[in-house]
Amino acid sequence: MIMKKFGNSDKPVSLLGFGCWGIGKEMWIGADDKESKKVLHRAIKEGINFFDTALAYGNGHSESLVGEVEKESGEKLFIASKIPSMKLEWPASKNSTLKESFPKEYIIKKTEDSLRNLKRDYIDLMQFHVWNDKWADMDEWKEAIEKLKKDGKVLFWGISMNDHEPNNGIEAGKTGFIDSFQVIFNIFEQRPVDRLFPFCKENEISIIARVPFDEGALTGNIEQSTQFPIGDFRNEYFRDRRKSEVKVRVDKIWSDVKPAAASMSEAALRFIISHDAVTSVIPGMRKEKNLMANIASINKGGFSHKLLEELKVHKWDKNFYE
Repeated sequence: MIMKKFGNSDKPVSLLGFGCWGIGKEMWIGADDKESKKVLHRAIKEGINFFDTALAYGNGHSESLVGEVEKESGEKLFIASKIPSMKLEWPASKNSTLKESFPKEYIIKKTEDSLRNLKRDYIDLMQFHVWNDKWADMDEWKEAIEKLKKDGKVLFWGISMNDHEPNNGIEAGKTGFIDSFQVIFNIFEQRPVDRLFPFCKENEISIIARVPFDEGALTGNIEQSTQFPIGDFRNEYFRDRRKSEVKVRVDKIWSDVKPAAASMSEAALRFIISHDAVTSVIPGMRKEKNLMANIASINKGGFSHKLLEELKVHKWDKNFYE
């Protein structure tokens, strides 16, 4: 497994990480704990050490599974989690205050909750699950970070940026308190390249790329007839004519990448790791076959500069979460 240095530390993390939203079950229909644990164990065996979970993923269920598997494996993993806004809003409203969203004692309490779920004394990376950069100059979140780091309960801190807002966090990054940004980055959403990536490279801040397949759109498997289970959030994400819009655009991407890639899923991952600012990419992987396919894709390495330039035309300014 390809490893990269996390932030300005000497800690290695796997270029292919494991996104743990789906194994939390909530909003993803069909997740099975036995199968999820099997895939987690296989990921560890294959050399993946970066696991990204959150307290909000099944109200701690995802964290608990990750913690169980770590203990069973006997390996020491690099585990990232996230603190939800006290208002439980995704994304953070432009009008939300820090006091409403992340007061100091709340940050500390929710970190303790995650530690209990994970059955750990410390968390490698704790992230704010949403963010509003107008909070950057305020002291309360920094005081919480300082206490939790001093107590040895969190090693690194990061921000999971609001959906399709790749610059809403840069001011916080300037404070020196932030070690990583988790951001939507894929063939459709290429805006992080413009400002965020150069900023992070200059300041040795890690980039964790989430939603690499655009919730399945960039696998090439979505068309207007595609059906999702009742209760699955993708019924809303791909509502109305969105599936047809996706199909047209993905077919055009495929015509550009097929000489260089065996599948759209492979192309989606290799596009992301072509950018050296990216420390880890974190697809959700609930089935062993998908895990192994993703590992094979990552091991092929990135694309040529020429192909990356050609793929710029496939940028798509959209937000299907709205």
